[in-house]
Amino acid sequence: QVQLVESGGGLVQAGGSLRLSCAASGRTFSDYAMGWFRQAPGKEREFVAAITWSGGTTYYLNSVKGRFTISRDNAKNTVYLQMNSLKPDDTAVYCCVAAPRFRGWPPTRYDYWGQGTQVTVSS
Repeated sequence: QVQLVESGGGLVQAGGSLRLSCAASGRTFSDYAMGWFRQAPGKEREFVAAITWSGGTTYYLNSVKGRFTISRDNAKNTVYLQMNSLKPDDTAVYCCVAAPRFRGWPPTRYDYWGQGTQVTVSS
């Protein structure tokens, strides 16, 4: 199995930036598409961003396009989410996710989930 551990969340003012990190272990990192989901209080969980196995293709939730950037460093077994121009609506628990290659692109299912890291954006 794959273990995912997120870090980098915190409290930030609107307009500020944060970079989330997700450290993966257990299997060959480059065999997995990686991504981020988030869930705000009282809201359904939603997809935020995903990146292919070698990092050549990305996909984003419309509301974060131009503000968030997902990237990966396979040598470090780490995926990142750079979040700029943060808004109060971005407040949520952000979870790192992984999908093996056979799930395709975009993955039809994410098999592994981290515990999440809290991002709070104040107005």
